[in-house]
Amino acid sequence: MKAQALWITGPFQAELREHELEIPGPDQALVVTAASGISRGTERLVFAGRVPESQWPAMRAPLQYGEFPAPVSYGYAAVGMVKAGPAHLHGRRVFCLHPHHDAFVAPAAMCVPVPDAVPDRRAVLAANMETAVNILWDARPLVGERVLVVGAGVVGLLVTYLLGRMPGLDLHVCDLDASRRSIAESFGAAFCAPENAPAERDLVIHASASADGLRLALSRCGFEGRVVEASWFGDRGVELPLGEAFHAKRLVLISTQVGHVAPAMRGRRTHGERLALALSLLADARLDALLGPETAFADLPHALGALLSPPSGAHQPLCPVVIYP
Repeated sequence: MKAQALWITGPFQAELREHELEIPGPDQALVVTAASGISRGTERLVFAGRVPESQWPAMRAPLQYGEFPAPVSYGYAAVGMVKAGPAHLHGRRVFCLHPHHDAFVAPAAMCVPVPDAVPDRRAVLAANMETAVNILWDARPLVGERVLVVGAGVVGLLVTYLLGRMPGLDLHVCDLDASRRSIAESFGAAFCAPENAPAERDLVIHASASADGLRLALSRCGFEGRVVEASWFGDRGVELPLGEAFHAKRLVLISTQVGHVAPAMRGRRTHGERLALALSLLADARLDALLGPETAFADLPHALGALLSPPSGAHQPLCPVVIYP
């Protein structure tokens, strides 16, 4: 069986390449892809060739083909049907941390069944939801805290969705894009522009991937507040005001990254259990607002640039979805 795969061949260049699929072994599954999601923040860095060499091992996708900077086949949000493999997976819909291929063979242990209540399109959010879960495990929010989320992209909004399920939080989300207001409000948060972001927050989660956003996060933190940095800046340096009130307010700046299970749950939850939890949390139709636009797999090489970096002033998609024949 042959498969088509999306490859990044150089900065801002992509193409589909055909390859022979291996015959699955006893611990492998053959998956025919139905949909995949594009993680705009991470995949934009890969598409632009801006993954720092020092971070190549950390940034490597679990089932990546090729090496950074290029040629590389990258991605980690594929949903499909198991056509051959272990009996407990055969004929089931699964999510797998796999690049954008129309079919693939993967370790069966990495193919996590998709709950019946979660459709294919929404299931592509599983990797982002797993990131959001890990962020909350690092952040350890408390009932009654004053919380601000800076950045209403996919990860920021999924964090908002999870926080909105906690009782007693004073929850705000700020973003430059006012079109995100209705989504934030549907998740139980108040929306505001950055200049109107409330101060004296106990917890601020930064997910805007901008230096201005991180500076705002620090400025809105109250005494002994926590700032959780959930953005990935790639090879960009960030200048921060770590003088001023940073020490006087005894602020805590916490990094979070999904490659490791957060310390709060490490040793109690495996990566697979965390991903299964993320998939179960997607059984809510409100999350469909994070999806789109849809792009046919055959058109992906030509559409990728606009999906990852739309022209200034154009609509900024949240999670583009790739649809397979």
